[in-house]
Amino acid sequence: MGEVTMTTNKTDVKHTDHINLYEAHEWKHPTQVAGVTWKNPVGTASGTFQYAAVRWFYDVSQLGAVSTKGCSPVPWEGNPSPRTAEGPASNINAVGLQNPGVDHYLEDDLPKLKKAGATVVANVAGHCDDDYAAVVAKLADSDADMLEINVSCPNVTHGGMSVGTDPVALAKLMDRLRPMTDKPMIIKLTPNVTDITVPARAAVEHGADALSMINTLLGMRINIRTGEPIIANTTGGVSGPAVLPMGLAAVYRTRTALPDIPIIGIGGVDSGEKALEYLYAGANAVEVGAAALFDPVAPLRVARELDDLLDDRPELAAKLAAGETWR
Repeated sequence: MGEVTMTTNKTDVKHTDHINLYEAHEWKHPTQVAGVTWKNPVGTASGTFQYAAVRWFYDVSQLGAVSTKGCSPVPWEGNPSPRTAEGPASNINAVGLQNPGVDHYLEDDLPKLKKAGATVVANVAGHCDDDYAAVVAKLADSDADMLEINVSCPNVTHGGMSVGTDPVALAKLMDRLRPMTDKPMIIKLTPNVTDITVPARAAVEHGADALSMINTLLGMRINIRTGEPIIANTTGGVSGPAVLPMGLAAVYRTRTALPDIPIIGIGGVDSGEKALEYLYAGANAVEVGAAALFDPVAPLRVARELDDLLDDRPELAAKLAAGETWR
């Protein structure tokens, strides 16, 4: 293999020995998320995207957006192994948000992605309110296009309960983070609540520019030879095709309750058809997560499939391009 040139809308980026499985594509159907133009309605979900790996397979600038792995104020080692298990049409993981920290992100990951021409959504993780604030402070004037605040993390400030399950705690956190930056702020919501529209409304009323949903559901597997949980952390987050119906219901209910807020649909998206379901449910865009674990090019494949499907749906395509939704 020799040298391959990847052409982006901003610059020509050369990588040695990289294989682009898809040629450059002229995108026909953009979308708007909180005032930011995505060239198509498909991005990556933060937990399964690693630029160092996927750059060998496709040009990240071709995606609508890239939501990167969660950043913490200092490096996190994550949870002990085993961290993953299989479920019916699903994956269960308790990785524990392992990452090298926000300083590394600013010095390494973010510059590389912006040089490649990607629209970048920086995902923010924290174990307490101070953690979130420390990361947002460092990203406030960075080159990231948007911030995605993962409020599904266990939070020591609130007794180990995720902020996303407590609308009062979420409102308090938003009141602290919102004045820190003018960047569009997406709140990534947990489905492990009775009514997801309650924290969604709290986030919006306290400054969220957009919502993304759903994060993983709580689940586990048991090793029948030992009678013990397979995952060392006991439980983990369930993702994959099995969670599609729950993700769609969350988007639909939230769109009904909050007709004007931009929504990014997540959960079980592994084809253009399933992405289209989210758009009809009321989403402005989608993120592809678990599908990329077994098919590294899944986000770009889904984007291209969806682009063709929108050719036959001009009314929906026009609404997305104008920052509106089907519902």
